[in-house]
Amino acid sequence: MTSQRHTHDALLDATRECVLEVGVRRTTLTDVAKRAGVSRMTLYRRYPDVDHLVRALMTREFAALLAQVEETSGRGNAREQLVSRAVDAIRALSGNPLMQRVLQLDAELMLPYLTERLGSTQRLVEQFLVGQIEAGHLDGSIRFGDAKTQARVVLLSTQSMVLSTKPATSGLDFTSLLDELAKQLDGALRP
Repeated sequence: MTSQRHTHDALLDATRECVLEVGVRRTTLTDVAKRAGVSRMTLYRRYPDVDHLVRALMTREFAALLAQVEETSGRGNAREQLVSRAVDAIRALSGNPLMQRVLQLDAELMLPYLTERLGSTQRLVEQFLVGQIEAGHLDGSIRFGDAKTQARVVLLSTQSMVLSTKPATSGLDFTSLLDELAKQLDGALRP
C-alpha cells in the first residue's frame, strides 16, 4: 500500500511539474510518466487521460490548501471563522502557483466548472462550507436557512474572486477587495 501511495503521489507531483512548466494542454501522459519514473502503462492503468490526472492533482492540491486554511485560521464564532477562512482561502488560492499557471495558460479549462457543473474540488469546498454554516446555525452566529443553499452562495461568491483576481485587482488593492468581501459575507450570514 505504501508503494502504491508513493507512486500515486509521484504521479501527481510529476503532473504538477509538467503543468507548471507547460500548462495543462501541453502536458502529456508520456511526459508525466518520464518525470515520475514509471512506465506509460502504469500511468495509463491509473489515469485514462491527462484530464483525469489533472483533476486528481487539483483535488489533492486544493484539499491540502483547504486543510491548511482550516488549521491556521478561524477564531471566534462559526460565522467569523467561516469569513476568515474564506478570505484566507482566496488569498492562498490567488497566490498558488498551480492555480495561477492554469489561469494564465489554460483558463478556458475552468469554464465547464463555472457554467455546466461543479467539480470535485468545488464539492469538497462546499462540504466544508456546509459544516461551517451548520455550526453557525447551532451557535446562533449564522442566520437560519438551508445550509446547502447558503454554502452554494458562499462558494459562488468566493470562487469568483479567485478566478477573477487579475481583473479584480486592476486599479484596486487586493487586500481592500478581500476586506470588502469579508464584510459582505459577514453581513449576508449574520442573523
